[in-house]
Amino acid sequence: MSDSTLRIGLVLPDVMGTYGDGGNALVLRQRARMRGIDAEIISITLDDEVPDSLDVYTLGGAEDYAQRLATRHLTRYPGLQRAAAAGRPVLAICAAIQVLGHWYETSAGERVDGISLFDLTTAPQQTRSIGELVTDPVLPGLTQPLSGFENHRGGSTLGADATPLGRVRHGVGNGVGDGTEGVVAGSVIGTYLHGPALARNPELADFLLARAIGTDSLAPLDLPEVDRLRAERLAAARR
Repeated sequence: MSDSTLRIGLVLPDVMGTYGDGGNALVLRQRARMRGIDAEIISITLDDEVPDSLDVYTLGGAEDYAQRLATRHLTRYPGLQRAAAAGRPVLAICAAIQVLGHWYETSAGERVDGISLFDLTTAPQQTRSIGELVTDPVLPGLTQPLSGFENHRGGSTLGADATPLGRVRHGVGNGVGDGTEGVVAGSVIGTYLHGPALARNPELADFLLARAIGTDSLAPLDLPEVDRLRAERLAAARR
């Protein structure tokens, strides 16, 4: 944080918010405020340049046409790339993983160049992946299972300079048959988990918050309702 207010960038919610992923920014803001940290959400739309000065960024899912609009905008205004290079935490959900990769193929077979924050490529799977997804995180600092709802046709193949966020316990994940889910490259985290992901996975939310604030850890929050939500969703995946 560069001042007393945590600034959360909600990137292109007008075209990349198909599955309510804007809720991730709300979760970050609320969990910061519950710890006495002033926080605000900066909404960055197609009418805005992408600033490189915010503390943490979130991007959500999108369909093909909206995904192409987002890719062009992030290419034209590379503030997100500069922020990531400076170590600012970024959370990319579903289609945003694909936009942040080297390239992705649309359902019509068009190949679109991404912005290469992730060393990965994405091509359509034979069938769409839909349902509850549970993974065991491999990112140091995360110890609890990650859960969410996946709904994607793309299958993402990680390159040598990318590592998975987790290993699939239930569901499909990246969709390329290697049991991986999500991707991590430096301060940038990608996942196919909807939910919103940070509402279901408070440990991941606090992981991002701690890095945005510049601390190793945060005091825990006692929120029994969040624990109940997690338990119910993890049980749903087993049914």
